[in-house]
Amino acid sequence: MISHNNENGKVCVSDNVYTDIAGTAASNCFGVKGMAARSVKDGVYHLLRKESASKGVRVEFHEDDTITIELHIMVEYGVNLTAVGNSIISEVRYVVTNTTGTQVRDVNVYVDSISIG
Repeated sequence: MISHNNENGKVCVSDNVYTDIAGTAASNCFGVKGMAARSVKDGVYHLLRKESASKGVRVEFHEDDTITIELHIMVEYGVNLTAVGNSIISEVRYVVTNTTGTQVRDVNVYVDSISIG
């Protein structure tokens, strides 16, 4: 959790807020089929529904009030993975910083699966 102080008081932003914002921003990027979650019982990656976008996101808080975001995604077949990754990094960094006022140190994108069809 990160706290922002101002003349009116204090605002605390929990990790759930960051995961929701980052998951939604990543899911809206071109070429992203959705967020991916690995099934513990069979080891297969599954596409998460839009409501569960935050489950493919992990946020790490740093002492200097910055965060690192880790995203696990599923992409559509035939897209340029480098271009999609760069687009996600840029969009997530912008949306999280603009929405919460928190500086994003790193955005790490992991392509866990490619959706065919």
